[in-house]
Amino acid sequence: MKTKIVYSDEYYIDIGAHVFPTVKYKLIKNRLSNDLSVVNKILFVEPKEAQDEDLLRAHTAEYLDKLKYGKLSAQEILTLELPYSKELAKGARLCCGGTISAVWAALDDGIGIHLGGGFHHAFADHGEGFCVLNDIAVAVKKAIGKKRIKKALIIDCDLHQGNGTAAIFGNEDRVFTFSIHQENSYPFYKPKSDMDIGLVDKTKDKEYLMRLEENIPKILSDFKPQLVMYVAGADPYENDQIGNLALTKEGLKKRDFFIYDTAKNYQVPVAVVLAGGYAARREDTVDIQFNTIKTAIEIFN
Repeated sequence: MKTKIVYSDEYYIDIGAHVFPTVKYKLIKNRLSNDLSVVNKILFVEPKEAQDEDLLRAHTAEYLDKLKYGKLSAQEILTLELPYSKELAKGARLCCGGTISAVWAALDDGIGIHLGGGFHHAFADHGEGFCVLNDIAVAVKKAIGKKRIKKALIIDCDLHQGNGTAAIFGNEDRVFTFSIHQENSYPFYKPKSDMDIGLVDKTKDKEYLMRLEENIPKILSDFKPQLVMYVAGADPYENDQIGNLALTKEGLKKRDFFIYDTAKNYQVPVAVVLAGGYAARREDTVDIQFNTIKTAIEIFN
């Protein structure tokens, strides 16, 4: 069985001089395509744009209309922190479709990987923090709505708390939201997840991994989800430009291994989205997220 990896060239969007490296998606795809240890074990899947009926599971009709017709206010664009364009709106819909595809692959094969996605700062009625649409919420809500699963666990290991995801699922007892993040960082308004672990600045590998090890198995055991949505941000890395945690590349590999291995031991499929990564050297972000994918292939393939 080949591991399905969802990707589109249209994930690269020219947003000018910006800390968010949209080119990373192409770079990671090229790395996978040229690495002899994985290339014969993967199958690239082209996503389709999510349809309105799926986006409306997580977003308001008013907000979707604003995106479709370019009617975001200046303040909304400022909050989004990205320049609006039709290409940006299309890319966001495509990413939602990509995460849905990764969830379907996970439920069919045990693992599904999306080179995009992880836009956890998008709320039902607005986008923020580089996140236009919340693909995580859209895909999880569809999986539940279509009765593919009854319950899902979202394990958010991005540097930043998943505020949009927490808000969207705030009254949803079929979804457990777990976020481990730098506390003294964006977002400054943090709606409560089901479990938030706010880390102090400069937290290193040992502390980070210990906090995962003491919580994730218990959540899996008690909550009994049929899907893990793993938000595998690269930005806890020690040389990230906008983060202030201190995980090494090796520590991040151990994080990934632990999440995958634990979920597999509990026989829960995993859908992976890559989320953030803003290393001073772009190659470091690519390296970290390549390792996230390679580790998944090694465990599930």
